[in-house]
Amino acid sequence: MGVWQDNFELVDLSQEIYEGMPVFGMHQKTFIMTNQTHEQNQKATGSPTLGFSARNLLISEHGPTHSDAVWEYEPSGPTIDRMDLGHFWGEGICVDLSHIRHPRYIEAADFEEQLGKTGLAIRKGDIFLMHTGHYERTYPDKGYGGPEATHTGVSYRAAEWLFQQGVVNLGVDAPAIDLSPDDLNFSGHHACGRYGATNTENLRNLRLLIGRRFLYMGLPLRIRAGSGSPVRAVALLPKQG
Repeated sequence: MGVWQDNFELVDLSQEIYEGMPVFGMHQKTFIMTNQTHEQNQKATGSPTLGFSARNLLISEHGPTHSDAVWEYEPSGPTIDRMDLGHFWGEGICVDLSHIRHPRYIEAADFEEQLGKTGLAIRKGDIFLMHTGHYERTYPDKGYGGPEATHTGVSYRAAEWLFQQGVVNLGVDAPAIDLSPDDLNFSGHHACGRYGATNTENLRNLRLLIGRRFLYMGLPLRIRAGSGSPVRAVALLPKQG
């Protein structure tokens, strides 16, 4: 084991990618197709030793665990390949908001209350993760995704408050940071656009991070002119004791 493995615990925050996975209603559903089997490839190459198998993915930039480019909701903002990678990795904190349910918005006062309970403070450049419990309650087929899915989300003022504190990435264990399906102003995304921030949706395992400060990493693919990108989101937690 190396020094990192000895001193840190890796928590996987990413949802599985598979055909039939929940996808927010406005986005492309996921399809996975066989490109070639081992036998087909071995016959095609004439190799006496082995064949290579591969599959093709048809997937939305916003299908699985993903981050948004500012350009998605603010046409003057950068696309995913032009965003500073500091939006996608750095120190993070997580608060528990699982007691707040649809149709109530998450408000700035809720953040202040939970930060006070945990003793955490927001630092400039932080990634801020919201544990709403939506993943544990509903994933995959108990109302998690789709246009009829209901879950809480941030008000505009709540998101603005976070970005004014220095947050650069707002993450959630639900298909969107907005109150769904009621908020057609898409208040959280609207605030992201105004402040040049990203958000990361479809996270999981956030219950393991509540009240903790950790190193977060969820790097996007370098998609030219991308409106967003799937990410493999993880947290590195200092081992206790």
